[in-house]
Amino acid sequence: MISIDSSVRMPDADVWFALPAGFIPLPLRELAPSEGAPETADSTQRPLGALVEAMRSPEERRHLATLLAPVGRMFQVLACSGVIHCSLGLHRDDDGDGRLLPSLFTLSWSETAWAPRRVIASRVAAGFADARHVEALDLCCGPALLVENVVSTQVTADLSQELLQVAVHVPFPSATKLAVLTLSTMAEHRADNYRNLMREVAEMVTFENLFPTDRGVV
Repeated sequence: MISIDSSVRMPDADVWFALPAGFIPLPLRELAPSEGAPETADSTQRPLGALVEAMRSPEERRHLATLLAPVGRMFQVLACSGVIHCSLGLHRDDDGDGRLLPSLFTLSWSETAWAPRRVIASRVAAGFADARHVEALDLCCGPALLVENVVSTQVTADLSQELLQVAVHVPFPSATKLAVLTLSTMAEHRADNYRNLMREVAEMVTFENLFPTDRGVV
């Protein structure tokens, strides 16, 4: 079964894609703190404020607000960096101990100087000369580039964590920007699986609306 999100009918949308089972869309705009909102812990002017206010006691509200603050800041950073879609991935490690492997999928736009789309893809590849894996893709919507990297993130002052990032850069038909689809996970040992998953997602990318409004309700 395929679930079609209502966003396919957004009049200003210019990229469409599909994710396999196991991904949960996250309300990026709702979770990001509103610009200009005061930094008070229990502020109802933040989109997360309603959830905080649902707590019965002031102590519970303060505790929940403290827990949610980093979440809100993370989503605000994503929104400000050009991310227009965010999904949480939860997939069972069937080849391992069966635990759930979390991941984060994002879609963003990246501006670029005009050039033929294959030249843009080559230019992107040159910028990732030190990447662990770089692969040219020939998609239905045009040329693209898959880049895989492992980066070290600082979890605490004394602890760092390896983070696998697999990104697909797809030049837009106007050749002035790229759609960047990125999957990040700490399950670096499943790099082959996530790389294959991102190839499948890339194959579903299109810059043509497959659900025009004159064809009725999807």
